[in-house]
Amino acid sequence: MQKTFEERDLDLIWHPCSQMKDYETLPPMVIDHGEGVWLYDIYGKKYLDIVSSWWANLLGHCNKEINAGIKDQLDKLEHVIFANFSHKPAIELAEQLNEITPPKIRKFHFNDNGSAAVECALKMAFQFYQQGGKPEKKRFMCLTEGYHGETIGALSVGSLDLYAKLYQPMMMDNIHIEAPDCYRCPYGKTRDCCQCECFEKAEKAFAAHGHETAAMIAEPLLQGSAGMRIYPPLYLKKLRALCDKYDVKLILDEIATGFGRTGTMFACEQAGISPDIMCISKGLTGGYLPMSVTCVSEEIYDAFYADYSEGRAFMHSHTYAGNPLGCAAALAVQKIFREQQVLETAGENAKWLTAEMQKAFGHHKNVGEIRHIGLIHAIELVQNPESKEPFAEAKRTGYAIYKKALQYGLVLRPLGDVLYFNPPLNITRAELTLAIEMAQQAMVDILGK
Repeated sequence: MQKTFEERDLDLIWHPCSQMKDYETLPPMVIDHGEGVWLYDIYGKKYLDIVSSWWANLLGHCNKEINAGIKDQLDKLEHVIFANFSHKPAIELAEQLNEITPPKIRKFHFNDNGSAAVECALKMAFQFYQQGGKPEKKRFMCLTEGYHGETIGALSVGSLDLYAKLYQPMMMDNIHIEAPDCYRCPYGKTRDCCQCECFEKAEKAFAAHGHETAAMIAEPLLQGSAGMRIYPPLYLKKLRALCDKYDVKLILDEIATGFGRTGTMFACEQAGISPDIMCISKGLTGGYLPMSVTCVSEEIYDAFYADYSEGRAFMHSHTYAGNPLGCAAALAVQKIFREQQVLETAGENAKWLTAEMQKAFGHHKNVGEIRHIGLIHAIELVQNPESKEPFAEAKRTGYAIYKKALQYGLVLRPLGDVLYFNPPLNITRAELTLAIEMAQQAMVDILGK
């Protein structure tokens, strides 16, 4: 008997971020094609991709304008070595990024995925001080609950045990600062009416370790993998000032927050600050092709600019850096931003969605908090909203709701017991309404009303 596609998949493929034994009861959904917010499997069933396929799909699947940009480039040049060579799409993309990135950013180093952009940023900051007469500055600071990728350097500046704990013996010795937790604030404050009293943790860390720190890395305003934890812009503004005080470079990981996800082109705009180094990926190409850019200030770039004999060159490369097809996709994304009211429409829909989410989920007995930034909305499920007591991890409540939602045709993929919407920016209100209805039904099926 001929094997099914699911069986053929499981014969050979090890899927990411998965316990493969789970696939015995939930086999992979084999997708045939996509259109807009919808994915269609080989049997014709459709799924609403409310999580943008790992937060990357910015403007819908098989977007005609992005498709056209890639197809046009494909007949001209598919790839070329990026050392000593260049091409028009990369040049034009750098020019357009220069127009939209924060004022301090002036140079663009191309890589091929988000983790690579972070590794590049860490190495740049380290080398900056090593060759700048401050060799003692070789450690990094980061926020607890942070996530910056899966490579060893990126894991070292992350703090989520789920991904990093096992690999501690392989990692760098970094300084982990207790991150803001606005839902369970130890100071008894709320996200909207505090002076970031929790920032004292950062001040103490810098006082103790600023002299030996090369860079501080943070996800601006939104710690995604931590459960869509949102913190105030004031915290970021204070962090910029603290980095300046102690001569520490500020790296902002805008891989998940960039390109309109938080309501502005980049999240750091809401704090009115510029990082020294900024990492971008995911929405950069609309989620089409793996590409990232490590964006840096003129100061950092100039520190590497010297005669070759001085040994200051940044000897870091990726085979697919500056790939023309990825650049073509990114240029198409920027064209859509310029010609269509993407951010404005998403902003109006975000306000509407906040009200609708509150109506649908706000009074459920297990909803602890509904938080939001831009179109991203997250529902934290708890055993007891009064005490904020979480469900037992072993119950896998979020996973059970995820499986039920799939039956209705909704791709939720929660973060623990945090259900979230992180849809393409051009999703319609009708599609959002449908997603709410499916998520609500799945939640009631598992938890009751």
